[in-house]
Amino acid sequence: MRTFLIVSLVLLVISATAALVALTHTQIIVGAIQKFSAGTVNTINSYDPLGEPLEAVKDNGQYTVTEIKYSDNHPNSFLDITYPDKNRDKSRPTLIYFHGGGFFGGSKNVGDPLAGSDATALLDDMCAEGFNLVNIDYVLVPEYHFPAPLAQANEAFQFLIDHADEYHLDMGRVVIMGSSAGAIMASQLGSIITNPTYAETLNIAPTLTPEQVKAVVLDDAPLDYDKFSLGTRILVGNYVKGSIFLNREEVRKYNNIPWVDSHYPPAFLLGSEYHADMRAMDQALNNANVEHALVDPLAERGLEMPHGFVASERVNEVAKDAFDRMMLFIKQQAQ
Repeated sequence: MRTFLIVSLVLLVISATAALVALTHTQIIVGAIQKFSAGTVNTINSYDPLGEPLEAVKDNGQYTVTEIKYSDNHPNSFLDITYPDKNRDKSRPTLIYFHGGGFFGGSKNVGDPLAGSDATALLDDMCAEGFNLVNIDYVLVPEYHFPAPLAQANEAFQFLIDHADEYHLDMGRVVIMGSSAGAIMASQLGSIITNPTYAETLNIAPTLTPEQVKAVVLDDAPLDYDKFSLGTRILVGNYVKGSIFLNREEVRKYNNIPWVDSHYPPAFLLGSEYHADMRAMDQALNNANVEHALVDPLAERGLEMPHGFVASERVNEVAKDAFDRMMLFIKQQAQ
């Protein structure tokens, strides 16, 4: 019996030690996820495009230009532009989109591996509503951490400004949208662009002005780190520093909700898995008197919708209602 207790204690210590190592070196866990996902989603950083550049009319009649290199400073610095039709001379607002993927995977080509719906169909349908759509890739862990993707997004914005005439883009009417990890970026970029103190804290000089950004769309952004589940802490903590144990300064930089002020862009919020975070952002926007709207199916209908549910708008009536409300909001802001 004594031997059994000693062995059990040793195994318990080993298990606890292994767990602590994994939580303080979260790339062990995330790296395993990346290896498991390799081949089905992009999990690498590369200075080469994921596919051959293409300029063509899609089957749905939309005109697309793909794999445009926007910077030499980081890998994954490629973007696609899609227009509602071949008439690129028509003036339309510009919708800039950042995919999800927990900062470990995903791409502009296939969307978010953590979402259970088709983000590419969502982008086609948003474009069809009268927006020139820019879909941007960015760097992933383990080589890059917060706030590198934000600095990279800023480079993409500068490229779009510099090449607006070449690509027939109205950069005076910009909407920034992201889903999941991309929604985190969109939320933080809203503060970078409108709050100089936050921008200085991250050492990023914004290339877009508040006047250019007409709205942001935050599709289920996990922002309030102190209230995250362990799984979300592992993904976000790994993105920030490679550990779930963030110090107060790291949390302060990551969570932009307390940085929201009256200059923040008009915002449309979609809450499902992270509806509590979106409600916290909703309250901050209320306090700052910023025009905004929140879709929270749990509060509105008593329905728990999956992460990124709006991308199911072709097949789900709750998602379609959210999509219609979202498009109405951003059209009104960007008109």
